[in-house]
Amino acid sequence: MDAMAFLNYHHLRYFRAIASEGSLTRAAARMNLSQSALSTQLRSLEENLGQPLFLRQNKALVLTEAGRIALDYAESIFRSGEEMVSVLRNQSSGQRQILRVGGVSTLSRNFQISLLRPLIGRSDVELVIRSGNLRDLLAQLRAHTLDLILSNLPVRRDAETGWHSHLLDEQPVSLVGQRPRSRKKFRFPEDLHHTPLVLPSLDSNIRAAFDLLMEQLGIRPVIAAEVDDMAMLRLLALEGAGLALVPPVVVRGELDSGALVEMHRIEGLHESFYAITPSRQFPNPLLGELLKKQKGASGIVKK
Repeated sequence: MDAMAFLNYHHLRYFRAIASEGSLTRAAARMNLSQSALSTQLRSLEENLGQPLFLRQNKALVLTEAGRIALDYAESIFRSGEEMVSVLRNQSSGQRQILRVGGVSTLSRNFQISLLRPLIGRSDVELVIRSGNLRDLLAQLRAHTLDLILSNLPVRRDAETGWHSHLLDEQPVSLVGQRPRSRKKFRFPEDLHHTPLVLPSLDSNIRAAFDLLMEQLGIRPVIAAEVDDMAMLRLLALEGAGLALVPPVVVRGELDSGALVEMHRIEGLHESFYAITPSRQFPNPLLGELLKKQKGASGIVKK
């Protein structure tokens, strides 16, 4: 049998007590055990892990590097166990609630911050935010290591996954760039024949719509760069690489400061923002709170 199968709460509870007291004698008294019994439990844990967890220094037990790592995991395991009991009993744990959010790399960071702002800075909330492509984030959602995904694309719901794609907001899309040196007004679409562009990658929904529009207008745009990260797209626009195709929310601060200007808002083109959630028997209560606040702000939250 795999040695890891022998790990249990007792091993970890005894180990945590020894780490807290720094002494087998004091930990044994605290746990109402004999010192030899506690030493046996510690030795069993160390054998299972294949690492010494303590060093003896000046009659005290000091955590090794492996011991410090093990203690961090033990604390996390006990905290998760307490949260599990409170959630399944529909009780408040009295501890900080955790919301795990995944954001696709093509999504505006400004929009993500705006959405999460009601939870930022709350003493009873811990936010865990991860970034990646939609496929990897969906795998984490399926494994219950994420509570929701923020995306600019919806996902198909089927019997196996049960995803819900909540439409949070829709934003217009514009061409933005450095303030032109010439006073000549930008002409859309004529000037696109020779104006360098910084575009989202081909898997972006606004890129697909923009390419279709260019084809309909008979224009082959000059592409200076393609990026799959909105933060990098913003930086390239600031460097003068070309006009960037973005929702203005992505560069709100730069537009307000004058570092970038909106050259043309493209009629009929918009970016959609979705919250993707799974069907769960015990949903994270912070999730409902967040979506409710966004619904009140935008009025268009849909499934």
